[in-house]
Amino acid sequence: MELINLLTQLKEKEWIDLTHEVTATIPKFSAFKASQETTLFGYKDGFYAKEYILPTQYGTHVDAPAHFVEGKRLLHDLSLKEMILPLFVIHIEDQVEINPDYAVTKDDILAFEVENGKITPNSFVALATGWSQRWPDQVAFDNKDNLGNNHTPGWSLEALKYLCEERHIAAIGHETLDTDCALDYQKNGALEAEYYVLSQDIYQVEVMAHLTKLPAKGAIILTSVPKIKDAPGFTARSFAILP
Repeated sequence: MELINLLTQLKEKEWIDLTHEVTATIPKFSAFKASQETTLFGYKDGFYAKEYILPTQYGTHVDAPAHFVEGKRLLHDLSLKEMILPLFVIHIEDQVEINPDYAVTKDDILAFEVENGKITPNSFVALATGWSQRWPDQVAFDNKDNLGNNHTPGWSLEALKYLCEERHIAAIGHETLDTDCALDYQKNGALEAEYYVLSQDIYQVEVMAHLTKLPAKGAIILTSVPKIKDAPGFTARSFAILP
């Protein structure tokens, strides 16, 4: 009965969906094709079934470490207990409103900890930028300038090194298509922050929704993905349960 009572208590809390709906017209990585769907059988056949074709990194999705780093864990290697974690949310919406290229810094995280306490080991740390409010407009999501360069926020490498090496977190998440801010990608010619965080053998959730609704601490996050063998990631369902 203890588990049933716990479930009852959890269902009395506020639950927030952190996942975008998947369609053929949502913002996506430019090198990927849009999703495709085919109706295989209709009710006149006795049952309703469809076939979907989509990239592994599409919509709100999990990146397994092997997405960038050969030899690291694939999607089926992620344990069940890694998919439910304490949630910390770093809010930088104000900074991004002024500078869409803003990359969260180590100093931002230190200031967060002064106000909210230390980020605990084996936690999920999400970056709330307000970018998901641009969904599902690809043009607004990319935020290109006249030269065709994107301008989007993200994580700095120093911030992720602090979280991984000093706070020993279990996962990160963000609202944008990439871990790095677009300006860092253009400067470095590579997604250095994304490569780094996946090289630590932890996973990330990209293209999250509604992070601006979450408190800085106290919530828990649950993420579910299909158990597809040898997949580098896949479209996911993430949601938070508020304290």
